[in-house]
Amino acid sequence: MNTSPTPHHSPRSTYGTVLVVGALLLAGCSGGPDSDASAGAAEKAGAGHIKVALITHGADGDAFWELVRKGAQAAAAKDDIDLTYASDSDSAGQASLVRDAVRDRVDGIAVTLAKPEAMKGAVTAAKAAGIPVVGLNSGIDAWRSEGLLEYFGQDESVAGRALGDKLDELKAKHALCVIHEQGNVALEARCAGVKKAFAGDTDLLYVDGTDMKAVTASVASRLRQDPSIDEVVMMGAQFALGAVKSVKQTGSGAAVATFDLNSSLVKAVQSGDVQFAVDQQPYLQGYLAVDSLWLYRSNGNFSGGGTAPVLTGPAFVTKENVASVAKFAADGTR
Repeated sequence: MNTSPTPHHSPRSTYGTVLVVGALLLAGCSGGPDSDASAGAAEKAGAGHIKVALITHGADGDAFWELVRKGAQAAAAKDDIDLTYASDSDSAGQASLVRDAVRDRVDGIAVTLAKPEAMKGAVTAAKAAGIPVVGLNSGIDAWRSEGLLEYFGQDESVAGRALGDKLDELKAKHALCVIHEQGNVALEARCAGVKKAFAGDTDLLYVDGTDMKAVTASVASRLRQDPSIDEVVMMGAQFALGAVKSVKQTGSGAAVATFDLNSSLVKAVQSGDVQFAVDQQPYLQGYLAVDSLWLYRSNGNFSGGGTAPVLTGPAFVTKENVASVAKFAADGTR
């Protein structure tokens, strides 16, 4: 999961924007763990364009979500799908976008569940309309209870624990784990995992992710207050780059590590400004989510048997292996 430093209640993306226009697609028999509603949806696919809506909690212009979107577009182009992308960083707005997709009678919905309770009613409405729904990126602990068909993403608790173990390997003693959106289940799980696995001290810091200057200032203030902090853990590439500024402003000896990466973050790892990044492969998440709906509608396939998620991370990107992903990051797909 990732958000950007744009206003949290920014205007919604227009739901009806068509990203990929497909050709004819024959959809076949139904299947799946979600009883008659999803089965009926698969049966009624028929001949013609399949319409899929990808609806996320990402804010406009966020590089992370552009990677998700690019992956979804690639799958849609391959599968001849009519794909729409819409997002709203406000959970009520995101739920409204799902209801818009239901009214538009799409053939499948891929959705993030950063705040699962807020999305429950809209997902239920989609299922009642016979529309198969898959999850990606956020909500790994909620997708089954909400009746989603499949899930593609990173287990954030596992990722957090892996990062905590990495800090132990690096002999860190005192970590500051910075959350830029309070209440986001993925971000909270990451820091909880770090705290559980890391043998040193872990402090939490909540910042306003919609204001990058405030993020940088808040991290810098904490570093001045507590010089014993030797590791700053951020939740996204742009926030990690802000933390690098915080460290330089204060003259702190703390290292910066982060979840997620983009082309600028790759350069920061190469230069040593960022110690390492945990990559959850957002491009892959978007690709698999859209492709899975085509597979389900055309052949009744669903990954994980409806009970197990498809994991896309975590993978560590360090100075030693960053060259292997640098080319793809420069191309805008990692």
